Amino acid sequence: MSASESAAVPASERDVPAAPRAVAGVSMRDLLAACAAAEAVSRPPLAPLADPGAERPRRAA
Repeated sequence: MSASESAAVPASERDVPAAPRAVAGVSMRDLLAACAAAEAVSRPPLAPLADPGAERPRRAA
């Protein structure tokens, strides 16, 4: 692109980065399952219950 051509294109259009490309071969279902598994193993384990009949407190989603 020559200097005269670049002057005709607004700076906002020249500076736009290329759109990210999707990775082929990975289904959305597999991706979401991997994210859910990673989140599950990254949490610390729950403390044992003092009263086995008591209910565990619910985690915020």
